Amino acid sequence: MGVVGGSIAGCAVAVAGVRAGAEVTVYERSDGELRDRGLGIVIPPPLHEQTVAAGYLDAAMPTAPVATRVWLTRAPGERSAREIARRPSPVTPCNWGLLWQSLRASATGARYHRGRPVTSVERTPAGGALVRTADGEETYGIVVGADGHGSLTRRVLAPDLRPSPATYAVWRGTLPVSASAEHRRPLRLLREAWVTIGFPGGHGIFYLIPRGGGAGPDARLLAYAIYATPPGRPPVEVGYVRQLADEHFPQEWAEIVARGEHTAMTCHPVTDLHAPSAAEPPFVLAGDAAGVTRPHTASGAVKALQDALCLEEALRTSASPADALRRYARERTPEGARLVELGRRLGRAQVEQPPDWTAMDQGSVDAWCRATLAGTSSYLYADTD
Repeated sequence: MGVVGGSIAGCAVAVAGVRAGAEVTVYERSDGELRDRGLGIVIPPPLHEQTVAAGYLDAAMPTAPVATRVWLTRAPGERSAREIARRPSPVTPCNWGLLWQSLRASATGARYHRGRPVTSVERTPAGGALVRTADGEETYGIVVGADGHGSLTRRVLAPDLRPSPATYAVWRGTLPVSASAEHRRPLRLLREAWVTIGFPGGHGIFYLIPRGGGAGPDARLLAYAIYATPPGRPPVEVGYVRQLADEHFPQEWAEIVARGEHTAMTCHPVTDLHAPSAAEPPFVLAGDAAGVTRPHTASGAVKALQDALCLEEALRTSASPADALRRYARERTPEGARLVELGRRLGRAQVEQPPDWTAMDQGSVDAWCRATLAGTSSYLYADTD
């Protein structure tokens, strides 16, 4: 089995292939240390427990679990924060680099080629798949495209598919908790909850993640994702998030973002896409290669891990590799479509057509969550029927 891409999705499906008894080769284009990437992600606690029990993740990998979501906004005419709602919402925040490192360690049975980008993939006359690099080519019975939103592998299955852009962008960053030590109230709240701050035309998400990089297991970074419509066409300056915070956030939160010393800061437009099929023998798509959802669903790493678990089970229990891939497609294709639609719905409700956050209270937030989900499910809204 060949795996195109060696980040989270690639390492996860490599673990799946090894556990199912396949010989696995991973091609990762970057020759840098992926473990040094330190942005925040969250996964559902049950999925974290499942992947630890299944041997994908090390139980010793640091996480920063919290069980509550708190909704804040800036009090009208003031700079202080007003809490508008508090809801049960268990999540397990992780450091991207630590999650990758744990998956990479669990994929030790696979051959992992770092700094070896794939230049093309194609079908062979005999029904296999050819992977070509600058160093040569190899043929496999199964090739997994885990090569992200610009996937070469996906072009074989859906050559005309293009991403659909949203009208807004997301700014993401991390800051050392120590750099915000004087802001005691926000940090006290973040040790027990993850926080949503609503403002006109967008919202921000804040949570703590393990620091990594040799720091102790209790060392934390403050991670955020802030959504808003930029003043011009994306891309916009990374530093614009400081202006957003100054204009719209409660004072203590604004000071954290606008004047804090970041360890990472990025900005990118929001897009989505969904492949019409997650697999077509001999090709499989996993993670963002199969579909990109708007980040409101917090499903990037989640979907990659779930894809890997599904692939392992299909390979173990199917009569042939082709049958396994067809089963994988039946299970994962509709889930990808559901997440894309959910992301669009959340984007409309929170950025494109947001409520007047200053007029919201516990009851209206509860009703807003139910109306926004409209019968579908999201682990970020755990108690919503």
